[in-house]
Amino acid sequence: MRNIGYARVSTVEQSLDLQLAALKAVGCHEVLSDEGFSGADFNRPGLTRLLRSLQRGDTLTVWRLDRLGRSLFELLKLIRDLNERGIEFRSLSESLDTSTPAGRLMLHVLASMAEFERSLISERTRAGMAAARARGSRIGRRPAMTPEQRQEARVALAEGSVSVETIAAKHGIHPRTLLRVLKTDVAGQDAAA
Repeated sequence: MRNIGYARVSTVEQSLDLQLAALKAVGCHEVLSDEGFSGADFNRPGLTRLLRSLQRGDTLTVWRLDRLGRSLFELLKLIRDLNERGIEFRSLSESLDTSTPAGRLMLHVLASMAEFERSLISERTRAGMAAARARGSRIGRRPAMTPEQRQEARVALAEGSVSVETIAAKHGIHPRTLLRVLKTDVAGQDAAA
């Protein structure tokens, strides 16, 4: 049963001293850290090493939740994964400790808030896209080829005068993209008939 700490600062100009002192004060046997890494990126060398080294019965301790990550949804996913592996989690500033009933309750409340936040974002995104469509805006990437270019490609391929590769190169697309576009056109015509 080890108590292992994790500390992070976003820039190398910032200091880990406050976090390290707090983690040592609560009995962390070892502290892994990342300097100059954003909390939005969970692919950090120190965090990766830490997560690999944790074993059932260990406790991961952080000074503040945002030192582990910025996204509440991703944070909660990580904490759930730890708990499923039999690893407890503790955040000193938020007094969150998953080894206690109160800490587990707090985790569930945070999970509900994260789910609510994701629902709101999704709802706002759908509403924004609907409003953009109503204004006549196109949603998504622009088509690989105009209708005229597609017709020209179909005729050239039917005549056998040029290869798929030549037509694709002329329009600056990959040959598979050309074939997909033309196949989609045919499928659309079949559905309309």
